[in-house]
Amino acid sequence: MPAAPAKALGERRALITGSTAGLGQAIAAGLAEAGCSVMLHGLETAETVEPQREALARRTGVQVAYHKADLSTAAGVQSLVAAAGAELGGVDILINNAVVRHFASIIDFPPEQWDLALAVNLSAIFHAVRLVLPQMRARNFGRIFNITSVYGMRGTPGRVGYVTTKSAILGFTRAVALENLDVDVTCHSLCPGSVLTPGTESRVEELMADRGIDRGAAERLFLEGKQPGGTFVSPQSVSDLLVFLCGPIARDMTGAMLPVEGGWLAS
Repeated sequence: MPAAPAKALGERRALITGSTAGLGQAIAAGLAEAGCSVMLHGLETAETVEPQREALARRTGVQVAYHKADLSTAAGVQSLVAAAGAELGGVDILINNAVVRHFASIIDFPPEQWDLALAVNLSAIFHAVRLVLPQMRARNFGRIFNITSVYGMRGTPGRVGYVTTKSAILGFTRAVALENLDVDVTCHSLCPGSVLTPGTESRVEELMADRGIDRGAAERLFLEGKQPGGTFVSPQSVSDLLVFLCGPIARDMTGAMLPVEGGWLAS
């Protein structure tokens, strides 16, 4: 019987924050399917995530671990990185995807929600990167991806915490990229548009109920003035791009803001 073909990322290990649902879940699955061992992260108990973890491990044949951590504190980030080191032996690929959102005008924006946005959406990325970079540099390989948003390039009312932190990620990414040009460690910002995640799903369902319209009409209304094609970005599109950028062909790419947003920024 011929040997199974080698998978592209067969000896790599990835840590994906915010990866039990939505885009993070799709990215984790894409990396696992490419042969990468993965550390899932979320706020759920290990028992809650176990069926998902076990199913991904069984389907892909790779090691899949899970760690619960509150990324609003430096200690929480440190515990997650330490768990990835203990379970996987290290981190070659880091995806900073975890995010919090609060919808309010700046006048009504609770200061505690502002502090939480800065902690989870921005400071957690800083702590994760500073903790994994030494080992990446020592091994002369690392891929860091910071998930930003169209709203890192454009403003929108009622989301000052989200817009501010997603914009700041772009500058952080460029600085990290330039500090690691001497080794095979790259850092990118991936910029998805509207992806059909559990959060957007609930808002589409609210539109259906409030307006008495069908799903297609609700999706078009939700995306009006955003993605010109009027359809959601596939999580698979983001995942496939990320997996591609983990390979050797992307060695000479770093510090980029890579849109996957159906032409939103071009419109």
